[in-house]
Amino acid sequence: MITIQMKLKDIIEKIMIPESKTFLNELDEMIKNNTSSEDDLEAKKDMEYFVEELQTILKTIDNNQLNDKEAEEIYGKINFMLEMQEAEHLDNEN
Repeated sequence: MITIQMKLKDIIEKIMIPESKTFLNELDEMIKNNTSSEDDLEAKKDMEYFVEELQTILKTIDNNQLNDKEAEEIYGKINFMLEMQEAEHLDNEN
């Protein structure tokens, strides 16, 4: 049986962290090429913190310190973020 904690771990490991690291790499490239803005530098700090938070959630799951209610809440927030990102992407295509 797939638990909410397993679903949360899966979405963090397979989607959230890889996408976040890709964005960090893009920001690093902009910084390296001196094409970054102050907002980009702030976004990098925010994204690094976000990745740390995701890794903390994974550790909490691995240590069995997250209950199903908390996992469901976090999973819902992540799904909402992904839906908003997808909607924004679709808006930009049109």
